[in-house]
Amino acid sequence: MIEMIVVLVLAYLLGSIPSGLIIGKVFYKTDIRQHGSGNLGGTNTFRTLGVKAGLAVTLADILKGTLAAALPNLFAIDLHPLIPGVLAVLGHTYPIFAGFRGGKAVATSGGVLLFYAPFLFITLLVSFFVSLYITKYVSLSSMIAGGVAVVYVLTTGFFQGWDIPLLIVVSLLASFVIYRHRANINRIINKTEPKIKWL
Repeated sequence: MIEMIVVLVLAYLLGSIPSGLIIGKVFYKTDIRQHGSGNLGGTNTFRTLGVKAGLAVTLADILKGTLAAALPNLFAIDLHPLIPGVLAVLGHTYPIFAGFRGGKAVATSGGVLLFYAPFLFITLLVSFFVSLYITKYVSLSSMIAGGVAVVYVLTTGFFQGWDIPLLIVVSLLASFVIYRHRANINRIINKTEPKIKWL
């Protein structure tokens, strides 16, 4: 029981590591919370600090989820990897190390799936970039990827057998991603949402 509690706390703390804040302050002397959307995720880092910083933050945020999901294996305890994975996502979104103002759950959610369902992760990555190429909206592409994740799990469940924990977690994460992007949805409707220029 103690090891399980340690793993759950570690998962949240891993997710709480504010990659965007650290990279911005250490390498660019910039607090990205004071720029753009004020968000600590990869998208605002791309807009504020450029491609290199954006890629570094996105990769770090993905790996937080992957490592958190791997903790039960590393500690050799009987705990479903999606549970610490979800805690890492909550940590990323509401980080204790950054005043509970974090990212929008996309990259870290992807990292959890990278560990637990790698082919699903690849599918989401492809769907994200296809959508991004067509729409130029990062926010919309993130939400579309969430929808694709739900459809993927439902489809594979129908043909290959149901993974109920994955279905529940993917449905919750996709809904959470959409909730976190509610302001972006309004801007897309009003045609004021920024578009990327590098793809």
